[in-house]
Amino acid sequence: MGRYSRLGNDLYTGRRSVDFVGKKWLWYAISAVLVAVAVLGLSVRGLDLGIEFTGGTQYRVSLGTEATQEQADDLRSTVADTGVEGAASPVVSTLGEDSLLVQTGQLSQEESTEVARAIVEATGIDAAADLSQEDIGASWGADVARSSLIGLAVFLFFVVLFIWAYFREWKMSVAALVALAHDVVITVGVYALSGFEVTPATVTGLLTILAFSLYDTVVVFDKVRENTAGLGRGGTTYAAAANLAVNQTLVRSINTSLVALLPVGAILYVGAIQLGASSLQDLALALFVGMAAGTYSSVFIATPFLVDLKAGETEVVMAERRAKARARQGDRYAAVPGYSEGMAVTDESGTRPAPGAPGAPVPATVPAEPRTAPPRAQEPMGRGRTLPQARGEVRRSGAAGRQQPSRQTRSKRGKK
Repeated sequence: MGRYSRLGNDLYTGRRSVDFVGKKWLWYAISAVLVAVAVLGLSVRGLDLGIEFTGGTQYRVSLGTEATQEQADDLRSTVADTGVEGAASPVVSTLGEDSLLVQTGQLSQEESTEVARAIVEATGIDAAADLSQEDIGASWGADVARSSLIGLAVFLFFVVLFIWAYFREWKMSVAALVALAHDVVITVGVYALSGFEVTPATVTGLLTILAFSLYDTVVVFDKVRENTAGLGRGGTTYAAAANLAVNQTLVRSINTSLVALLPVGAILYVGAIQLGASSLQDLALALFVGMAAGTYSSVFIATPFLVDLKAGETEVVMAERRAKARARQGDRYAAVPGYSEGMAVTDESGTRPAPGAPGAPVPATVPAEPRTAPPRAQEPMGRGRTLPQARGEVRRSGAAGRQQPSRQTRSKRGKK
């Protein structure tokens, strides 16, 4: 941990630096590949919408004993083997300690009766007392989808309003929205590729990761604003100050992400492996993928994109020009030689000891052309450094022989 702490301190002070802004095209390429894979997954496989969005039939089975994942898997196979088209891919999960939940597509009355009979035969329950059936219409699912989209739009609107009010910079709002869109597309693409079911818990997870990504981006942007406050006087460029801000917040972003991802990963494992298909795994998958994508976008996408948006501003352009001019000029005293061990020296009389004589220095390799200081610039006039140049010939003047006035006290003035 000591080495990690020193690394964080070096990144904060600038002794070490990762060029996030300078290598922006590499990060853009990686994000473009991830987004392309996500879009391809959406177009080829599509999303597996849950019963809450598409409508269907669900059965609650009370076993009376502890419900296990093995029983859920056996019941899933039994329902799928009924040959009913709407129940070809049922979703069976544990519900509480002693119940199972079976979800299928839209079924007719005859198909629903056949599926219920298969469930009763597989579990041995009382159909009247231990089995309940509920039909969910597609219109209700459409209302859920519409409400989710409205909630997402309202969230994004307040995101833009908040960032504009906090930073007074609309370009930061645009960069933050690009990072948010990046996170949402990747998360939805992972859902399409993995085949996980999209439920209302998934929508809740998406809104949560948007808030997490926004929080991380705002922290980085706040440091960018602090570093670029004196851009005209600091002698640096906007890109360099923004890159320093990312390095200064890098360790914080990593620590925050790890602390958040470890418990979410544990929830995802329990929901997907231990409990099987459930709303818990839907929420955990959205959180896990979204948090990882949000950390990546706040570091690698949001800040470099903000630098691109600010590149054409007058203040930023002038800072770039000043930095380039300063780099070309360099240090005017950099060529002054310094003393080093073995350098030939002279004694007080100004003579150099002969080689081999006592006290003579050890010969050292010197460059072919001795380094000299550059010529001094013209010194300012009238400040005690040099006398001003005479405008003409200086001649003797008789004014020096005249009696010069002397100052007397007021009481003796006019008296002889």
